[in-house]
Amino acid sequence: MTLARKTLALISAVLLSTFAVSVFALAEGTRTWEQSKFEELTKGTAKGIALRSEGGLELAPAFKALATTPSTYIWSIASDSRGNIYAAAGSPARVYRITPDGESMAIFEPQELQVQALVVDRKGIVYAATAPDGKVYRLEETRAASAQAGAKSSWSATPYFDPGSKYIWDIVLDNSGALYVATGDHGEIYKVSANGQHSLFFKSDEVHIRVLALDPKGNLIAGSDGSGLVYRIAPNGEAFVLYSAPKKEITALAIDATGNIYAAAAGEKRPGGTNPGMGIALSTPAQTSPAPGGTLNAPAPSAAPTSPFPAPGLGATGGSEIYRIAPDGAPSRLWSSHEDLVYALAFDQHGRLVAGTGNRGHIFAINGVDDFTDLIKASATQITAFAAAPGGGLYASGSNLGKIFVLGPGPESEGTYESDVFDARVFSLWGRVSIRSAGNSNVELYARSGNVDNPDRNWSPWTRINFALAAGSELKIPPARFVQWKSVLHAGNAAPRVDAVLLNYLPKNVAPEIDEITVQPGYRYQPISHVTGSEPPTPGQPRFDPPPPAVRDRDSIGIRWSAHDDNDDQLVYSVYYRGDGESRWLLLKNNLPDRYYSFDASLLPDGGYTVKVIASDAPSHSPGDALYAERVGTRFEVDTTPPVIDNLAAAVEVREIGKQIHVHFRASDSFSPIKRAEYSLDGGDWQFVEPVGQLSDSKTEDYDFRVAEPQLDAAPALMAGSTASDHVVVVRAYDRFDNLATAKTVIRGK
Repeated sequence: MTLARKTLALISAVLLSTFAVSVFALAEGTRTWEQSKFEELTKGTAKGIALRSEGGLELAPAFKALATTPSTYIWSIASDSRGNIYAAAGSPARVYRITPDGESMAIFEPQELQVQALVVDRKGIVYAATAPDGKVYRLEETRAASAQAGAKSSWSATPYFDPGSKYIWDIVLDNSGALYVATGDHGEIYKVSANGQHSLFFKSDEVHIRVLALDPKGNLIAGSDGSGLVYRIAPNGEAFVLYSAPKKEITALAIDATGNIYAAAAGEKRPGGTNPGMGIALSTPAQTSPAPGGTLNAPAPSAAPTSPFPAPGLGATGGSEIYRIAPDGAPSRLWSSHEDLVYALAFDQHGRLVAGTGNRGHIFAINGVDDFTDLIKASATQITAFAAAPGGGLYASGSNLGKIFVLGPGPESEGTYESDVFDARVFSLWGRVSIRSAGNSNVELYARSGNVDNPDRNWSPWTRINFALAAGSELKIPPARFVQWKSVLHAGNAAPRVDAVLLNYLPKNVAPEIDEITVQPGYRYQPISHVTGSEPPTPGQPRFDPPPPAVRDRDSIGIRWSAHDDNDDQLVYSVYYRGDGESRWLLLKNNLPDRYYSFDASLLPDGGYTVKVIASDAPSHSPGDALYAERVGTRFEVDTTPPVIDNLAAAVEVREIGKQIHVHFRASDSFSPIKRAEYSLDGGDWQFVEPVGQLSDSKTEDYDFRVAEPQLDAAPALMAGSTASDHVVVVRAYDRFDNLATAKTVIRGK
């Protein structure tokens, strides 16, 4: 039996024995897929589930949409003592009143392009600021003349204050009823007393004062756009910069009962000045005015023209950060994100800081330094403002589209989390699942599997897992390539929480594949350092082997190949060769860990050859479980024997044109055609010479040529003791593999 047949028989026997032992030949044993980290869990789909930055799932606060307005953007909201909420909106510019049961009505429709900010005083009077070139309006509720029960209310709007500024960014009321107005283009804050008297309260060297808040001592806290400054301004107007943020624009402020100031900032500072970056222009058919920030994601074009509006942080790059400024003035960074821009800050009923963000519509709870919980993904692109809701909850406003939501105060009654789809990369048997959780009686776990990456395309149904924390429970789902798990959390006395889910699986062993074989005669591959690249790959991750460096070496033959294994098994290789016309494969090298091999070409007689590479995953499997693959490369030729030069003769002939040296010889090679021939006369330069018939395409070529005899006075000294009329003729011939043969003859002078 030939070696080839023996090899095939061995492979067949191994395959049959492997199948007989088990359906699954395991690649380096059982593998695991675990999900617990925040970055992993964010790839799944959460509904009523909050994701903790430290990892794990918990029930999110109750969250529902209360009202959807005709306006695209809502910039500011405020609530009154009866739980009514008032929303400042744009596109179109409106002030809406929404009752606790979701009934909405427009109470103010200004001529300006947007209503930017509003507040409500203790008497239910609404102060609304418009932009651009806007005013502060005073909105009061009146009753219809009809005495009938249930008569609808109406609202009157009167101009209250005109700062003469391009933009009014924010307004806030103090305990005395004084209104503070933050403006843009000149960075001014105005104070309007309860009796309507107004004055310039503070003038900054920033272009825009964007947000305002009042601390427990009655100081006004202001945030700017340009240098990202947080000011503390005393009641007498004396200002002090508490903090210069690394970002350019303060987008939101919140102050707790103990005097800690929380400031959100966005945008990259521009070196060398306080001039804020001007974003996309605020435009109408009649005017074009630059504005800080940029624009929210504008809605699709429609027949009715809409205008994008500037707002804090919009169009900023570089993400957002949240800082805490302690009562003693010490600042610290609490939270940062490269993806989310913070538009609003508030406190929930537990005193926990919450942040409304865009442009993914997330609400985060900030628990501590770099400790946060991703609470909500809203059906709006931006969460722009918060206000107190009855019972300890929060109202939240969204833009794109303009919506009002209610957050909390309690948790959702039920939440569902679906993991992302896990690709085992090969057909796999799914084993036990383990879960780390709390409130287990209120936690359910499900799993399903399939052989396409889309679970909606005929996967197995969701199967509930009766898990036990100690040992885990079997996943009674079909073997398949893909898997997904789902957790359902129910509210109860024991708050449910899932910290980690771990699935065990056994990939079916598949044979490796050899993708390509390259043979390079005349090259030698240098060894690759095994400091890196030789370690076993991480399961589920592709293995990368850098190509070996090739060095020109005419006495060597280099072989390299590429191969892969879907199980990411460690592979070893065997290299065989076979000559033309032969049936037997001969071993060159066995158990190669590398994907290349070089050998001395002189070990093989001249001729044509073919190589075969066999790959085995034996290092990753028990004896008898390994699988093999083989591939035959392209044919190559070896020729290390130089040609032979015969019948070299040279003589001087006298011809009509003068004396000439007549040279003829034969060059022959046992394997490859003669490539070229050259001659040198009397130690001169090598000169190319064509064979008889001109074409050099045969293993034997005859050469016959004449060259003029050099003049005696120009002839160099040939060798010690020679006469001046002696000539030395040297010829050389190359075969197709550049093997060289030389011969010499001497013409003696007479």
